[in-house]
Amino acid sequence: MSSRTDIETVLQQITQPGVAALKPYQPGKPEDEVQRELGLERIVKLASNESPIGPSPKAVAAAAEAARGVHRYPDGSGFRLKQALCNTLNVRPEQLTLGNGSNDVLMLIAQAFAGAETEIMFSRYAFAVYPIATQAVNATPVIVPDLNYGHDLRAMLGAITERTRIIFVANPNNPTGTWLRHAELLAFLEQVPENVLVVLDEAYAEYVEEPDYPNGVHWLPDFPNLIVTRTFSKAYGLAGLRVGYSVSHPAIADRLNRVRQPFNVNSAALAAAEAALADTDHLAEAVAVNRRGKRQLEEAFKALRIPYIPSAGNFITFELPGEAAPYNEALLRRGAIVRPLAPYQMPNHLRVTIGTEAENLFFLEALKAVLDAG
Repeated sequence: MSSRTDIETVLQQITQPGVAALKPYQPGKPEDEVQRELGLERIVKLASNESPIGPSPKAVAAAAEAARGVHRYPDGSGFRLKQALCNTLNVRPEQLTLGNGSNDVLMLIAQAFAGAETEIMFSRYAFAVYPIATQAVNATPVIVPDLNYGHDLRAMLGAITERTRIIFVANPNNPTGTWLRHAELLAFLEQVPENVLVVLDEAYAEYVEEPDYPNGVHWLPDFPNLIVTRTFSKAYGLAGLRVGYSVSHPAIADRLNRVRQPFNVNSAALAAAEAALADTDHLAEAVAVNRRGKRQLEEAFKALRIPYIPSAGNFITFELPGEAAPYNEALLRRGAIVRPLAPYQMPNHLRVTIGTEAENLFFLEALKAVLDAG
């Protein structure tokens, strides 16, 4: 019989404390899995904030063409996509860091600038990747209580210490959909110490139609400690290809690119993102579909007397009369996949992605049936 120590015991001794305490991100269930498990004829997935109209046909064609060359490594610098982003955002290539989705960039930021004996700050109801990135580098999470389900910027300023290295601010915020206006966010940036990095996560920026919503990229010349992250997974419909980016001071981008994995964005993703960026008509259609769908859901929630959080993104978080888990299960059995928010400490809430008119109607009919059934 072997006398070797059990591997679990060994791993307990050598795993970094932050990693040992991590709870992996739980993605929504895929449609085919739910359909197979429950034997349903129709499934509508409205759980992962994906675009209901899909990607631009031009992006699909570009990805297909790029697939012909997948025996070669992708362009590790992402030259063509960076040039397209520069033309769109009016920035320089040396300000850009490309990632395998913006999640990748968020992890790079934590890896490059935080660690043991430092703090990373974020709001109570904030994107699940922020605490994951924090724990993965053994930093201390500083979780600031919310203000009306959104960021309390005054409280965040008061929580800054000499150990604070990074502050994550999502605008709009996921999972609540709240957003910060120009004046309040600008005042916040003006008061953050210059040795604290502010990461402005604008994953849903393309959907926002509020007149007082700020474009963080415009502030980069005035705030060298600001990093803006964005993604092609949402409004551009490229979630399955995983491509995002950050815009920052060149010195910050230089540090991020030192820890970035070589070839972290694949060839098909690079080509599709470049084509998607150029297809402004498709982006406008995605935003218009979202606008109509949001109105459809909001009017239905009001008619059903269901409280919801006004959202600037492509999703709405709503409150149920009691714990949401049974309602989520009942919706699932009717073919409507939404997002339970208990992992976000919102046990009475569910989040629904805004879909097409038909998808929204399917969800609303299922929700009404579940509520009527008690």
